[in-house]
Amino acid sequence: MIQKREDIRNIAIIAHVDHGKTTLVDCLLKQSGVFRENQAVAERVMDSNDLERERGITILSKNTSVLYKNTRINIIDTPGHADFGGEVERILKMVNGVVLLVDAFEGVMPQTKFVLMKALALDLPVIACINKIDRDGARPAEVVDEVLELLMDLGASDEQLDCPFVYASAKQGVSSLDPDEPGKDMTALFDTIVESIPAPEGDPEAPLQVLISTIDYNEYVGRIGVGKVDNGVIRINQEAVIVNHHNPDQKEKVKISKLYEFEGLNKVDVQEAGIGSIVAISGIADLKIGDTVCSPEAPQAIPFQKISDPTISMNFMVNDSPLAGREGKYVTSRHIKDRLFKELNTDVSLRVETTDSTDTFKVSGRGELHLSVLIENMRREGYEFAVSKAEVIYKKDENGKLLEPMETAYVDVPDEFSGTVISSLSERKGELLAMNSIAGGYTRLEFKIPSRGLIGFRGPFLTDTKGNGIINTIFDGYAPYKGDIAYRKTGSLIAFEAGEAVPYGLFNAQDRGSLFIGPGTPVYSGMVIGSNPKSDDIEVNVCKQKHLTNTRTSSSDEALRLTPPLQMSLEQCLDFIDSDELLEVTPESLRIRKRILDPTLRKRAGFAKKQAAQG
Repeated sequence: MIQKREDIRNIAIIAHVDHGKTTLVDCLLKQSGVFRENQAVAERVMDSNDLERERGITILSKNTSVLYKNTRINIIDTPGHADFGGEVERILKMVNGVVLLVDAFEGVMPQTKFVLMKALALDLPVIACINKIDRDGARPAEVVDEVLELLMDLGASDEQLDCPFVYASAKQGVSSLDPDEPGKDMTALFDTIVESIPAPEGDPEAPLQVLISTIDYNEYVGRIGVGKVDNGVIRINQEAVIVNHHNPDQKEKVKISKLYEFEGLNKVDVQEAGIGSIVAISGIADLKIGDTVCSPEAPQAIPFQKISDPTISMNFMVNDSPLAGREGKYVTSRHIKDRLFKELNTDVSLRVETTDSTDTFKVSGRGELHLSVLIENMRREGYEFAVSKAEVIYKKDENGKLLEPMETAYVDVPDEFSGTVISSLSERKGELLAMNSIAGGYTRLEFKIPSRGLIGFRGPFLTDTKGNGIINTIFDGYAPYKGDIAYRKTGSLIAFEAGEAVPYGLFNAQDRGSLFIGPGTPVYSGMVIGSNPKSDDIEVNVCKQKHLTNTRTSSSDEALRLTPPLQMSLEQCLDFIDSDELLEVTPESLRIRKRILDPTLRKRAGFAKKQAAQG
């Protein structure tokens, strides 16, 4: 018999990147008494990963729970960036409603549309929370209209359209139902969640069913599956069967050895859990997202939507440069392979494939940021390897026609730069769909553009807009191939010989373009040490010493004025490299190099490529 679990509410907080999800969860945790009054708590406590803290983004969804007036509210904080959309898609199966957070100044943004579309497709009720109402230029009334328009555009039901609106400032820790009255605390939001989000329901007498919606990983206990108890009761030492909706042949007998529930930021051991509870199960070695943990007498899988396929890939390979092995702790193909396959334990949107070469692995993901986060994590863990330029994943239709992934790009730029950005995106096969003025002297441009047109675009875009442009993209399906795109208009300055860069050699080289290195940097033949404003590659000798003469004075070197080298981040390096180049990644250095280091062989390969292109 179906029953409601009135003492539980399961919600996900969804929003565009940087609209304040994690700060809001902090605030709910603090006001529900999870922390002691005198306890020192870091800001954005849910962003537990170093990279999440540094970049101010959420990469992995996080579970927590708070107790409010005898009701346990299980909260899932989700990523806002499009590259981590796979995280959002699957955790929505665990919840009974969503809190849609929208910035009172920025309003509805592309990722707001993406996450809301997923929630509406699952028929989840929505609470719209207009956040940052204390921000300069906040326009809550207009943003409410934008949210209602978006709900209508996405085909929301009458119940979903009639969603409650809450006005909040997560930073100040206040919420209210009236935009003109700030409120004193988060009571208005807590009450709205309890009143508007339905209690989970299921049959406690029925055979057990738990759908695994997310996987955590711990070095000590291995894989930890997190999911909601849909039916029955799950107990310690219970016999169970693992089945999967997309893999009907799978049937694996297991035993529930460890069971946890979430309390605040901690996992707490429990002996059993009933319908509606969000539980973590450990001790099952190969538990996967989408698996259903069932009673052996009635193994019935719960349907689970397939995660969207990756759209972009790059090759990870053993570093074979002359400087290989000096800075990394893990450098062999076995180390790299084990680490990449370990990442599949928790990242459902990632694909790792072996290639013809034992030293090279093809890694596919949802976007450049998705893959760059993996590269940065591996770097910090002591891995040394090389990566190729990101490439999009093509498909073919039933007639054999080539299809490529497309993106909708929303670009906010100061009015004076809009012409430059339109021209730049048009060169990359972008099609302008809309152009509107927004507050603060900005223009919002909407483009439909091939995913490969955005590879390497962010660097030039920030230069063109003097750092004031904002670009957000969202995957928009596959479309016929749009033609060739010139990724880069600049060439590379390539080191001519191995050695150490000296001021005299660098001084002569800097006339040719922008340098990436300073004096004392070890270089090798074929290493890219700068960019040339023209499209040709130029070889330069940065190790060249000044010859001594009889008339040389002690002050003769003082005239050598070196321009400070351009220090590039990981993303900038990935943006810069061309298809015939690799990025050498070590815990200490990022070096760009030509794929073929030998200049003679490189010239031959370039000549053969030109001849092939001419047909």
